[in-house]
Formats: sequence, C-alpha cells, structure tokens
Amino acid sequence: MHIALTLLGLLVLAIAVVAAMASQRPDTFSVARSTVIAAPAEKIFPLINDVHAFNTWNPYNHKDPAMKGSYAGPASGPGAHYDFESRKSGSGFFEITQAQAPSQVQMRLLMTAPFKADNVITFTLLPEGAQTSVTWAMAGPAPFISKFMGVIFNMDKMIGKDFADGLAALKRKAEQA
Repeated sequence: MHIALTLLGLLVLAIAVVAAMASQRPDTFSVARSTVIAAPAEKIFPLINDVHAFNTWNPYNHKDPAMKGSYAGPASGPGAHYDFESRKSGSGFFEITQAQAPSQVQMRLLMTAPFKADNVITFTLLPEGAQTSVTWAMAGPAPFISKFMGVIFNMDKMIGKDFADGLAALKRKAEQA
C-alpha cells in the first residue's frame, strides 16, 4: 500500500511539473521547413496552388491509403477546398485562402480530430537563379493541451519531419522533366 501511494504521489508530482512547464510555453506555435528545388517558381507554384496536384505529394495523404477525401470549390486558388478523414492523419479540411503567383500560397487548416486546431499554412517560393527556395510554414494558437503535449513530445520535430518529407516529394515532382 505504501509503495502504491508513493507511486501515485510521484505521478501527481510529475503531472504537476509538466503542467507548470506547459503554462510557461508561448500561446502560439510555428513550424517551418525549407528546401531548394531545381525548377522555376512558375513550375512549382501550380503543384501547391491546385489542391488536386498538392495531394499528389502531400505527405499526410500518403500516410493513410484508406484516407477519405472530397474536393469542393475551384480546383486551384482561393476557395479550393479539401475535406479529409483519416485514422492516421486526423480529420478536418484545408482551403486555399490566398495565392500570389508564383511566390506564395496560404491555406487555412482546420483540424477536427484527433485534436481541434485552426492553423495557417504558408508556402513561400523565392527564386534563386535557376532554382527556387520553397518554405512550408504553419502557425497557430497553442492551447494548453498543445503546450502540455509539447513538453512531452517535440512537436517541431514531428511536424517538421512531415514537412521535410513533403518538400522532398514536391522536389522530386517539380524536377521531373
């Protein structure tokens, strides 16, 4: 009985320490990854701005072959919309909210599961001679549960790995002849 109470006390203390650490974290988060692609921005931009093309290299679509999805609105540009439901990637939608050819595409990502989130995704394309630097960034509010999880899990590494994988797939697709 004494051991069980001691273990319970240590567990409560650990949760309290993690909660205290979480309360000190910022109220917003951001994650970004970049790569250089040997293609002009004019060739890369449609692969992001068209939601059908986007989903050919989107790493979250490839995580779950059983993902259910549906398109709405125009195929590309502001208003292009994709609803998704997946056990592995979660559920929600993304929608293009702004597009400035060939330099930037901004999306709203609204997650409904496994956690609710409303984030802004920005793709920035910067020409560098015959190449283009592409940055995939996401930012949004960090509610307490996100802060708590962020103390335990490195969310930047987890999301950043997916972004890096996606940018590598975009690079392969854009550099195809």
